[in-house]
Amino acid sequence: MNDDSSPFLTDDMAVDDAPAVEPTSRMLSWARNSALYRLEQRMMTEKQLRDAIIRKAREKFEDISPAQVRALGEFAVTFAYGIKALDDTAYAEIAVRSGQRSGKSKRGLAQKLQIKGIARETAAVALQETNDLVAAVIFARKRAFGPFRRVELDEKRKAKEFSAFARNGFSFEIGAKVMEMTFEEAEEIVAEAPL
Repeated sequence: MNDDSSPFLTDDMAVDDAPAVEPTSRMLSWARNSALYRLEQRMMTEKQLRDAIIRKAREKFEDISPAQVRALGEFAVTFAYGIKALDDTAYAEIAVRSGQRSGKSKRGLAQKLQIKGIARETAAVALQETNDLVAAVIFARKRAFGPFRRVELDEKRKAKEFSAFARNGFSFEIGAKVMEMTFEEAEEIVAEAPL
């Protein structure tokens, strides 16, 4: 029984196999370099960076304690904020604009931001300017639905298009509105959208 709660240990006795709490300077140096490398490759959220550092630290260092792993994750995030390479607000704004341009619904974008670890309030602010009708028209253009359809509409095709809109987070009303548009109306909506 070699833990600190043992009734047989006194204060002057040392526990030899107690796991280290503080990361070594080699570990901290690795965490800093690893964070830099990852942030040079692509923009990341705080959660993504922390998770990547934690995952790699477990692989790289054999005898690393859970406390050291957590400390390395926090060190990497703090370092990234210190050099201004990490900004969840900017990440959310960029992801939302990009998603809107590629035909992603507001609901789908909110879910994506949540998975990436963006705070709900930050995501809500970034999603304020999105327009599901514009995104749905772009989605329809990509998939050749509604006004962009190249084949005759039958019941099977109509069901397929409506279910694709629903799977991608668009409401039935938005899907129906896009399906009823003319090609010119759809093109005008996309042309006037602030993308």
